[in-house]
Amino acid sequence: MVKEEKVTNMKGVKHYKKDGTLHTGSTHKMPNGSLHTNKSHTKTSVKLFHFKDLSKKAKVKAKGK
Repeated sequence: MVKEEKVTNMKGVKHYKKDGTLHTGSTHKMPNGSLHTNKSHTKTSVKLFHFKDLSKKAKVKAKGK
């Protein structure tokens, strides 16, 4: 039996820094699958999140209220 892997296209989905700041620059994917800022990994790269994964405080900032 072949196990199917679900693949979703995330192109066009907004990504945010942990504090709720929208990131519009370049990104790269880490070996564990997480998305980070910058084209390649540097000491200034930070992990990015989808809106649904932000804290309540970060969601308020992301909404601009």
